[in-house]
Amino acid sequence: MYLYLAPQLPDVETLRDVRYQEPLRVYANDGQMIAEFGENRREPIRHDAIPERMRQAFIAAEDQRYFDHPGVDYQGLARAVLHLARHREIGPGGSTITMQVARNFFLSREQTYLRKLNEILLAFKIERELDKEQILELYLNKIYLGQRAYGVGAASQIYYGVDPEELTLAQTAMIAGLPKAPSAWNPVANPERALQRRAYVLRRMHESGFISDEELAEASTQPVTAHVRRARPTVSAPFIAEMARDHIVDMVGDRAYTGGYRVHTTLDPALQEYADRALRDNLMAYDRRHGYRGPEGRVDLDEHADADAWDRVLDGLRTLGGLRPGLVVEVGDTATVYLGDGERVELALEAMEWARPRVTQAVVGDPPEAVSDVVNPGDVVRVQRVGDDVRLSQVPDVEGSVVSLSPRSGAVLALSGGFDFRKSQFNRSVQAVRQPGSAFKPFIYSAALENGYTPASIINDAPVVFRDDALESTWRPENYTGRFYGPTRMREALAQSRNLVSIRVLRDVGTGSTIDHLSRFGFPAERMPDNLSLALGSAGVTPLELTAGYAVFANGGYRVEPYFISRVEDGDGNVIQAAEPTLACERCSNLDIHQGVRLGVGEDSAAEANEDIRLTPTYRPAERVISEQNAYLMTSMLQDVISRGTGRAARRLGRDDLAGKTGSTNDLYDAWFAGYNPHLVTTAWIGFDQARTMGPGETGARAALPIWTDFMERALGEVPEAQPRRPGGLVTVRIDPESGLVTDSDNPDAIFETFRSDQVPERDPDARRNGGDRERDQGDAPLF
Repeated sequence: MYLYLAPQLPDVETLRDVRYQEPLRVYANDGQMIAEFGENRREPIRHDAIPERMRQAFIAAEDQRYFDHPGVDYQGLARAVLHLARHREIGPGGSTITMQVARNFFLSREQTYLRKLNEILLAFKIERELDKEQILELYLNKIYLGQRAYGVGAASQIYYGVDPEELTLAQTAMIAGLPKAPSAWNPVANPERALQRRAYVLRRMHESGFISDEELAEASTQPVTAHVRRARPTVSAPFIAEMARDHIVDMVGDRAYTGGYRVHTTLDPALQEYADRALRDNLMAYDRRHGYRGPEGRVDLDEHADADAWDRVLDGLRTLGGLRPGLVVEVGDTATVYLGDGERVELALEAMEWARPRVTQAVVGDPPEAVSDVVNPGDVVRVQRVGDDVRLSQVPDVEGSVVSLSPRSGAVLALSGGFDFRKSQFNRSVQAVRQPGSAFKPFIYSAALENGYTPASIINDAPVVFRDDALESTWRPENYTGRFYGPTRMREALAQSRNLVSIRVLRDVGTGSTIDHLSRFGFPAERMPDNLSLALGSAGVTPLELTAGYAVFANGGYRVEPYFISRVEDGDGNVIQAAEPTLACERCSNLDIHQGVRLGVGEDSAAEANEDIRLTPTYRPAERVISEQNAYLMTSMLQDVISRGTGRAARRLGRDDLAGKTGSTNDLYDAWFAGYNPHLVTTAWIGFDQARTMGPGETGARAALPIWTDFMERALGEVPEAQPRRPGGLVTVRIDPESGLVTDSDNPDAIFETFRSDQVPERDPDARRNGGDRERDQGDAPLF
């Protein structure tokens, strides 16, 4: 029988290089864990790191003669044979630690004579190839110990939240007793049976001379302290975690969940928290402005008359965005809301004053006069804790996104793709292709600067009608205000978001030339309409793409490639993929780039970055796509958007180094604000997934800008102001704001304007370039 079975036995040599199944883990740029993917929890540890007391406990419980037998304990085997003879079935006993290694690594768990014979032969073979320490290490890392824990390292963490060397004797004995029945007898599932098993292990340890009488007595009286402690992420960033998971699955397939891969991202935990908070707070603020949609559901309290029934109603409802589900069980002067597990809260009228009935998206009813105007017994509602107060709330049906990058490297520092990942896994930051509206105008104006325009160029803001014979229709674009303002400087037109000026500028420059210019920012040409609607932001972009486009202005003219993974490590800690970020700088030869380039790391100050931050020597110089002069002038104009234009609500931050642009689309389907300073570039978007109007007045300034300002206020709180470096080739002169031409210093209305040195306007009115007065035909500029 040996001669027949031996050639079929697996190669024991594979145990020398065993690969344990470990989950995929995703980390932020400071090493904090974001997420863990995979069913099995394992923390492999080497033999010399396994505490002596842990080895003794398992030997005493599982294989007291481990160091004396050759892989098979004849005494234990004899007991197993005797059990078989008496009871006519395979029973317990007879398996040594070596035999369990053979079974766990190579065989099934079916109870057959053939499997047992193979197990015995394999045990002999393993003992010939490996020493006792190696076998014990394999066993203690492989054995299943309940609650998804494989190995003593994982079990120590899951049951007690510590490493094996930190366990008490009682805790060690508890874990050593688990192999007998890990699912049924573990201290979480069955504390009483677990205590009996612990007593058995302690007694065996005492009989083996591993512990003293005093140690036995003390450990035997210790209470059960185990409860399930999962490896919970310390950073909440589920959208980035899902992006990382998808990336690794593309790389290695399903091995991603068992190969122990580690994905280190560029995410900054503090900025991520600020992004999530800003987005959620303002989505809920928008939702409250548009009234109460009513309860999420209703139940008959006559049929659900006690707390057990109420718990069943709430069991299937998750907390979303901090909003807890609750059941209204009584209504009087206040509403009593049951939150589950016996917890109740009282909601007064003040806690639901916002809850005016929604008639339509644009119309809400009168404020409630009594609690009963809003809720009734049996309503399933949401409540929100705000400090010490609790108030009625509802999960917003509107959605949004926040993306924040380092403009210098493209590292994604924060990314929130929606109100709550558990509500919807659709990542709007990278998957939602939306129209940016007026937030796209800076790129049109950048193209104009490349084609002879200046911030002082005068363009006529006046009505215009375009005909399209193919559509048998006319297009009458208007400004958002419905007014027209006549001759307007380009700087003023951008600050006030004048649509007619943008259309005339695009028509003059040409859509073909403009689309070529837009491609430098990374915008996909196939999503850029080759018609004049491009001036009003009819292109399709994702929030990440728009943020990367604004990074070009923020970093002085370089196109950096956004990235969110700094490196990927395999189960042995080897780096199998490392980012090679693009870096915006003139002189990169002696410069290391920070993997998650944090605020304040400048071209000449990388060596002064925080000492505790890991650097990588690998980078690629970014491509310059617009001139430094163009980027500087655009930043100057975009700073005016905040100082006195449509983005002036951002002045509450009290900073002079902010630049940005509001964006609103036709019928107010989308609202945007994209902005930056030299340290950080951030975009906020809000809208409905199934496009529909957000209601009157819900422009970029009202709906999106508060998200941006809330985030930037916290993100830049401790960061000093930093104005962009003024490049050479620029001059600043006094001009007449009405004509845009150079004027004398005694002109009381004169203002300062900056120009490229080769574009300073003449004093002679005939020499000025008045693009708005020339209605040139553009063969490459269809209307819409």
